Amino acid sequence: MSPLDRRLRRLAQPAASATLNGILRGVEKESLRVDAGGCLSQRPHPHALGAALTHPSITTDYSEALLEFITPPSTSISATLETLEQIHRYVYGVLDDELLWVDSMPCVLGRDEDIPVARYGNSNIGRMKTIYRIGLGHRYGRLMQTIAGIHYNWSLPDGTWELLHDAEAEAGESLQDYRTRRYFDLIRNFRRYFWLLLYLFGAAPAVCRSFVRGRAHRLEPFGSDDHSLHRPHATSLRMGDLGYQSQAQHQLGICYNDLDSYLERLRRGLTTPYPPYQAIGIRDPDGGYRQLSTALLQIENEFYSTIRPKRPGSGGEVPLQALRRRGVQYIEVRCLDLNPYQPIGIDATQIRFLDVFLLLCLLAESPPTDDAEHRLLQANQLQVVYHGRDPNLELAILGRHQPLPHWARELFAALGPVAALLDDAQGTDAHAAAVGSLAGRIDDPSTTPAARILAEMKDSGDTYFQTALGHAHRHREYFLATPQPAEVLATFRRQAEQSWRDQTALEAGDRLSFEDFLAAYYAQYGLATEARP
Repeated sequence: MSPLDRRLRRLAQPAASATLNGILRGVEKESLRVDAGGCLSQRPHPHALGAALTHPSITTDYSEALLEFITPPSTSISATLETLEQIHRYVYGVLDDELLWVDSMPCVLGRDEDIPVARYGNSNIGRMKTIYRIGLGHRYGRLMQTIAGIHYNWSLPDGTWELLHDAEAEAGESLQDYRTRRYFDLIRNFRRYFWLLLYLFGAAPAVCRSFVRGRAHRLEPFGSDDHSLHRPHATSLRMGDLGYQSQAQHQLGICYNDLDSYLERLRRGLTTPYPPYQAIGIRDPDGGYRQLSTALLQIENEFYSTIRPKRPGSGGEVPLQALRRRGVQYIEVRCLDLNPYQPIGIDATQIRFLDVFLLLCLLAESPPTDDAEHRLLQANQLQVVYHGRDPNLELAILGRHQPLPHWARELFAALGPVAALLDDAQGTDAHAAAVGSLAGRIDDPSTTPAARILAEMKDSGDTYFQTALGHAHRHREYFLATPQPAEVLATFRRQAEQSWRDQTALEAGDRLSFEDFLAAYYAQYGLATEARP
């Protein structure tokens, strides 16, 4: 019996099945603010949205114009989606004449230096967050940082982990060490198979020509449209070499076989100077900061990955220390495009599919990886980004080559029993229905979001920019058509006011100079991979 079948049988027992209702999930959704004509907003983060540094659900990512909406961890899919919708509706009530760009790829951006970097006030941590972003601009350009996406946070409940641990933990292995080891099993399988998510949900097959101005690329004009560039079978250009990619980071060779290897290689990136970044320097001639450090990575978040093991730090603790001391708490999926056909960028069908997919990655056998496989997976990713909807595209996985549709059918066959397991736990057929509704995209690529966008452009004769701007206007009308309940509106207003008080308290509470604060922060990396207790 395979590890997958054995674990499915174990979790199908009534007491075990019930624990699966405790799966926690959360969504972090990014959207650019643009003016009514679709140009990137030059206005500061609206005061009525609260302080981006301290607000629990509304913040900014790279740019002052790149909003990020965060839902709290929840066991309820409907509650997660409702929260996300409420955030959007509140924000639109504040934005006045601005829009949220609902596609992942931006359009009218102007010059690189005109993209405003996010500001977080005068506290040490606020300054650090801004300088980190200034550093990203020097290293990669600001244009790349305006791409938007959705991050999906997911964790299995304690009760499920306890049952699995009792049945198959290694001798003397603690529950947390077992949980951490198995989350890395999930991560390795995810990296092998996340191309399926790019195929099913990729929604970035085209860009405005302005996005690649002065850059090498492999795109072609969309018919006679000289303003839009695309690839005929592309899925998610955001996940290719035009998006969040760094050739310099490839030398890190991040290993996902176990926590210690992962931490050590990431620590090297954080502590080893990189000559091109040394050439940038820490400060400019006037004494202002250009970046936080000259290492390959300024902080952990700079490492671009499709999935991350996560454990929040506390009291100024760096993420590597938190992982080393307390292990993995949840995983963060980072390869999802905004769906421009959904007002909030994601829907319940996609979330249920993600739950099934992630649970399959966890339960299935996951052999260790090596550098050769790592290179193959990177090649697979680029192939699916540019050619994913080509039925003749072949992928190489675990020593096997076969066309993408064949791989996809194999995976869907494996997803079926996992969906049934989750449905039995909830007394529903919603997960099986989600998997079944998406299976048709394998045989009919025209039903994928990427294909729908290109078809819409062809049928309307509009450019990518015009098409995306139309999506943004329609979604704005959707949110403004339904007033926010008074009690929900009052809650958001209280949160915004409290966030400003919290930021002021942070600024007043700093006792170290910024230079001493930064030195203490980086000193932790020397301890980040010490033997765990």
